[in-house]
Amino acid sequence: MAKQLKLLILNTSNDERQTIRATLERLGVFEFIEASDSQDALKILKNQSVNIIITGLDVGKIDGWRFSRMIRSGLLNTPKNTPILLIPPIYCERIAETTARSYGIDAVLPFERQDILPQILANVLSSHLEKSSRLNLLLLEPFSSRANEMSEQLKLNFAITHVTNEKAALSAYNQQSFAIVLLDATAAQAESSNQLVEKILQHNPQQAIVTIIDKNDADYAEQLLLSGVTDFIRAPYDPSFLNKVCDHAARREDFMVSYAEFANKVQQLSVSEVKYRDLFSAHQRILLHLNTVVLELDQQGNIRFINPAWESLSGFGVKSTLQQPLTAFCTTEYKQSLQSTIDDILQGGANKQKIEVKLSQKNGNSVWVECRLQLIKNSSNNATITATLDNIHERKQAELQLRHLALHDTLTGLHNRYYFDQQLNYICQNENTYANIEHALIYIDLDHFKIINDSKGHQQGDIVLKEVAQLFIANISNEHLICRVGGDEFAVILKNTNLLDAHLIAQRICSAIEGNQFKSEDQVYSISCSIGLTQITADNCDPNECLKQSDIALYIAKNLGRNLVHCYSKQDGENNALQTGLEWGHGVRQALQQDSIELHYQPIWDFKTNQVAYFEVLLRLKLDDELIYPNQFIPSLEMLNDTFLMDQCVIRNSIASVAAHPELLQVAINLSAQSFLDERLLPLIESSLEKYQVSPSKIIFEITESASINNLAATRKMIERLNNLGCHFSIDDFGTGFSTFNYLKQLPAQHVKIDGSFVRDMLNDSIDLALVKAINDISRSLDKRSVAEYVETAEVFFALKEIGVDYGQGYFIARPVPIDKVLIELEKIKNNPIFYQDTFTSL
Repeated sequence: MAKQLKLLILNTSNDERQTIRATLERLGVFEFIEASDSQDALKILKNQSVNIIITGLDVGKIDGWRFSRMIRSGLLNTPKNTPILLIPPIYCERIAETTARSYGIDAVLPFERQDILPQILANVLSSHLEKSSRLNLLLLEPFSSRANEMSEQLKLNFAITHVTNEKAALSAYNQQSFAIVLLDATAAQAESSNQLVEKILQHNPQQAIVTIIDKNDADYAEQLLLSGVTDFIRAPYDPSFLNKVCDHAARREDFMVSYAEFANKVQQLSVSEVKYRDLFSAHQRILLHLNTVVLELDQQGNIRFINPAWESLSGFGVKSTLQQPLTAFCTTEYKQSLQSTIDDILQGGANKQKIEVKLSQKNGNSVWVECRLQLIKNSSNNATITATLDNIHERKQAELQLRHLALHDTLTGLHNRYYFDQQLNYICQNENTYANIEHALIYIDLDHFKIINDSKGHQQGDIVLKEVAQLFIANISNEHLICRVGGDEFAVILKNTNLLDAHLIAQRICSAIEGNQFKSEDQVYSISCSIGLTQITADNCDPNECLKQSDIALYIAKNLGRNLVHCYSKQDGENNALQTGLEWGHGVRQALQQDSIELHYQPIWDFKTNQVAYFEVLLRLKLDDELIYPNQFIPSLEMLNDTFLMDQCVIRNSIASVAAHPELLQVAINLSAQSFLDERLLPLIESSLEKYQVSPSKIIFEITESASINNLAATRKMIERLNNLGCHFSIDDFGTGFSTFNYLKQLPAQHVKIDGSFVRDMLNDSIDLALVKAINDISRSLDKRSVAEYVETAEVFFALKEIGVDYGQGYFIARPVPIDKVLIELEKIKNNPIFYQDTFTSL
């Protein structure tokens, strides 16, 4: 079950750690982990993740800045976007802000401002994003080759947005904030560049701008600087000098403001000693005009003295307040607790006590105050109580906001997974469960929501999720608990509800979602949901078992056609294969979402040119330092209808590898049948090719014959789209389905892979040999290239070469290897003379 949010406090001072902890402990939200040295903290984070980090600056050999850099590197077990709050000993606002931005720190707070720590943490938790020390740079350069050279030089320090004309530059500038604008102001571009500079500086006179000029003219350079340009570079220039000038220009404003701020701090310190006695006297005067309410209570708890700050806090006059009990000004829910505290002090309890209560104000509002009470005895041994009241309303609001964030989903406003786990655990352990009281758990998954999210964008997906949440609220009464437990997954705990009533509620939810029209710009579309339902009774009071049962029921609802409710039954639970498959499938899904994969590349040999032509990409999952092969996890993904997630992961990482490794001249990527007809496939391929600047001709997509003949028209249409994009296509495992050879005519694929089951035994089985020859001949007549799988021996290798097969793939040529071993494998092949013989001679 879920635990509280893990908070790591890194500080060399035990007193400061305890102060921070005391400030946050009353919230009941955090599980605290403490460290006094940065290296100890790193040991913790290498083995576990945390939800938020508070660090000092001088925390060991690795200071707070560099410790934060380690978090942002992604090398630790904790996520690299884990929120970080820095508490430095010396605080200058602009210096802190500038340095924090460079090291990816979310917020900086001086230690003396502990009172607003909950509010700062609430803001950080509600808005933390991926952190980067790179500054945003807008590059205006019409020529792509020159822009690529400049981007390569600047990419370590800057996140670059490249545009080719003035209109695009202004559009980008109006949509995003840039630390620096870099533009070509050489003779050919001077006029348009000057116009752009003028427009940008009209919008923001402080914008850092660097221009590239080719004039050897001091007057022209002076004119640029007078117009507001920050700096310039004369062409031709040293590439390293470009980086240095841009970095200095981008940070100029920070340097100037930070210097002025620091100078001001120094000046303040220089006169502080002179003013010390004046300050001491001023403090004495301030004590007479405190904002803190000071009062004195008699032995009956009535107010017999109170200072003027009371009027500002409550709105009531001092005279009208005297002789009244302090509890008379409390809101109803706090009267008894305050009275009990006063009585305890007067009757011999602790002399000093503190309590937080709400006071009623004269205008009808209420305000949170911290009440500190202390017993005082005079010379006659008569006891009285002095008390102070401090306005803590803002702090309490921040605490409530933080508690709300900890227990609610920020998008929909529903309760989150953490709160759901808490409540399910409570209900299952509550003694009422054993008194013949039934509850029910329903698990809801939106059908095909991922398609909306990916095709329409996450912003539209978020709008749909908010509408769905409102539909749940409208159709489920307040006594029940509605939670968002995942991306498009929801759970509802139906309290004091039997199975029949729970089924009716679930059916009502299905109908409400199906009947609702969701609008996206000018389009209107519908979605549905699948629901798994299980009971929570005295015989079924284990939270993990309840979740498992509802998950199984949800899967069956999906498998039966979706948009329906399935109640868990004993027969469902006895299907061990189903349970194991679902558990394994969820683990695989999580691994894919976290990119815990390793791609292996198997060379494909060209018999005509005697060289490696391309590579097939083969997926391996990394789970607990073990490589898991596709035959072990694909069935579970198919059970969850989630193979697109796998293909999405492979496509994105394969294209990135092609961009980073020139030795991968061309790669073949296998696609599942489910993904191949998914409307998200083509946009995914297009965006990945564009992102990594990879030519589509370097990518071959493969789909099995059996998958493609199931929907021949749709398959043909998708292949044509991929061909139009510039990608190549291959029919994999051809011959296993063997409808007719005419099938090949209808698919515009460039490659046909002969199924390995024919190739493996073709020298011992005349039928297999005939099939290999037939497939090869038909492929050639249709102007397609043939590829033979399972080339395991030299005899098969040379027989295929003699037949005239175009390409070969198998362990005889090379085994699949990770990317870091591809060059080594290519060198082995290059140095193996057997591949370059015309015929095979047995040794």
